[in-house]
Amino acid sequence: MEGGNQSGISEFILLGLSDQPEQQRLLLFLFLLMYLITGLGNLLIMMAISCDPHLHTPMYFFLSNLSLVDIGFISTTIPKMLNNHISKNRTIPYAGCLTQVFFFIWFGGIDSVLLAAMAYDLYVAICAPLHYSTIMTPRVCAFLVLMSWLWAYTNSLTHTVLLTRLSFCDHSKIPHFFCDLGSLLKLACSDTFINDLMFFTGGAITTILPFIGILISYGHIFMAVLRISSVSGKQRVFSTCGSHLTVVCLFYETIIGVYFSPTSTHTAQQDTAATVMYTVVTPMLNPFIYSLRNKDMKGALKMLITRKPGFTL
Repeated sequence: MEGGNQSGISEFILLGLSDQPEQQRLLLFLFLLMYLITGLGNLLIMMAISCDPHLHTPMYFFLSNLSLVDIGFISTTIPKMLNNHISKNRTIPYAGCLTQVFFFIWFGGIDSVLLAAMAYDLYVAICAPLHYSTIMTPRVCAFLVLMSWLWAYTNSLTHTVLLTRLSFCDHSKIPHFFCDLGSLLKLACSDTFINDLMFFTGGAITTILPFIGILISYGHIFMAVLRISSVSGKQRVFSTCGSHLTVVCLFYETIIGVYFSPTSTHTAQQDTAATVMYTVVTPMLNPFIYSLRNKDMKGALKMLITRKPGFTL
């Protein structure tokens, strides 16, 4: 990657979230705590699903992959941010910056497609329950997960390679706590038309299309709910969909607000706050959202933690 750097810049400066020492210490503590909670929480979800045979179903297969991706997603940005706060050195090498862009887009893209796959799984389970086992086969589930990884990888690699053709002149300060693609494109002093085109095209395919697929799936689900006569049946469906729908709202609302809305409608501070929401807060909340609203997951986690007889790791 470094060989494609036309600007001669060897490093960038990450300005972070604050210049105030008191705020920096508070942010260091908060982000370290959130990082540890995210890693532990998602690891427990993965272990519980792996160890409980009752959770070896498509929904939990997708959830375990989502937990794995969330760990990678938050690990792309937070460790470097914490290191910058501790060392008081805000620089990041050119190659390191491009590497961060690559993994950030890769894991974010996987997250997006996986959430769409989970919505499709819910749609089949609720709207076509008699055909569920024949539609959501292990081969289909594996294909959906593999597709999410490969498409996101291709999209991320394309963005990263296109970045190497840009010149950055003497502008090396990134007004963010990580190397964000949009911030880098604004710093470039060469033509970014191709990059901008790929930014919106790839972003639309990776973010907007899955989101539309989720909306279509939930449209069918809600129509099916209206046909259910019993109140308890409706409550079961809403309980099943509630966790996933909460995560979808948190994830897509902030991403679409930051990258696909007119810049005149929001400030840089609002963009940063929204970015923190989907890069840090959402991966941290996922284990709580999926476990607290799910009896099977709560039972599996309880058995995992207490290690009751008959439940082996």
